[in-house]
Amino acid sequence: MKSNLLAICFIIISFNAFSQNLYFPPVTGDTWDTLSPKSMNFCGDKIEELYSFLESKNTKSFVLLKDGKIVLEKYFGTHDASSLWYWASAGKTLTAFMVGLAQQEGYLNISDKSSKYLGNGWTNCTQAQEDKITIRNQLTMTSGLDDGVPDPYCTIDTCLIYKADAGTRWSYHNAPYTLLDKVIQNATGATLNNYINQKLRNRTGISGLFFPSGYNNVFYSTARNMARFGLLILNKGNWDGLQIMTDTAYFNQMTHRSQSINEAYGYLWWLNGSSTFMVPQSQIKFPGPMAPDAPEDMISALGKNGQFLNVVPGKNLVWVRMGDAPDDAEVSFLLNNDIWKYVNTLECGLSINNEFSLKKAKLTLYPIPAKDYFSISSNKLILKVDIFNISGDVVKSYSDNFLEMNISELQNGIYTVLIKMQDGDWYRRKLVKI
Repeated sequence: MKSNLLAICFIIISFNAFSQNLYFPPVTGDTWDTLSPKSMNFCGDKIEELYSFLESKNTKSFVLLKDGKIVLEKYFGTHDASSLWYWASAGKTLTAFMVGLAQQEGYLNISDKSSKYLGNGWTNCTQAQEDKITIRNQLTMTSGLDDGVPDPYCTIDTCLIYKADAGTRWSYHNAPYTLLDKVIQNATGATLNNYINQKLRNRTGISGLFFPSGYNNVFYSTARNMARFGLLILNKGNWDGLQIMTDTAYFNQMTHRSQSINEAYGYLWWLNGSSTFMVPQSQIKFPGPMAPDAPEDMISALGKNGQFLNVVPGKNLVWVRMGDAPDDAEVSFLLNNDIWKYVNTLECGLSINNEFSLKKAKLTLYPIPAKDYFSISSNKLILKVDIFNISGDVVKSYSDNFLEMNISELQNGIYTVLIKMQDGDWYRRKLVKI
């Protein structure tokens, strides 16, 4: 009993310690602290290049958070901070989060048969085939139902046809996902919108509504509300010290590989950094990560017509893109990666032409936190190191002896270390001085 209590205390302390590094906007009102682009060493011309690219791709809104604070926020055309826009399939991740809350409150278990909440005969399968489909299969796109039917959005039983045993085939099939809304409603007694209002809006300020569109239910909100959700995910379901999702096992499963077929898929979240990935309407396993120019630890909510929510835990970074269709792809992997190319080059001295990538070098700063000295371990030759304070001013520079850099005279706090390699690449790391 005592060991269990200590474990719980450790989890709470760990979450609170992580939260202290993040800013959370008030639950009500429009106040949201900002961080100047200068403090991030972002160059004005690079920001304009990003905005020009976004505008050329029919973007409506773009918001970038660092440590929870807004660094970049841009609206295009008649769109503004109060404009509502649809999440498309990016809203799947919100549904996945609500399923997790329903499980932690004891309303359901994702190992339950889906028919427990949808009723026997919700598919056109035999009873034995249908009984193999669980809520987990709906969350992981492994229901085994045929996504090649004339209307893969159709949720009536005659459209839900057996293709393979549940758990043996991955396919991006919207209908089984959409029926999770009914699972939540029948399990909790509340509509999905009411459940979101009860569990999220009143605690985090995340607001928006699912609206019916044919067989689909589509979530609409402002870009800032999508960013709020990203911030909640960045902090592992904790909002400013309030642990919304206490089921840590579910959260970890949701944001990591959920099955062995598609390495790049969690519980309705897309995962970067995998060795292979699959795409909608295909059974091909493509080599490499889905977004090679994005950080490997990125998790993404991706929707049709380029609705993107990217969360990068290793950088305390979240960015949102909403807009019209740049192409007709179900999920615009290429556009998401192209935006990352511009985000990667926002820092002064960087350009797309030098193919900047955080994966090119293996860099380690140690010890972290540092007191009087810190060192850099790298598999590439370092040419120069600049240290910036929170205001974006250079407070220390080094051109040699990168194994023992004296920072004893610096005040305690958080600094940005900008590292220039001999081959011209630049890298940024966080330094904590105590």
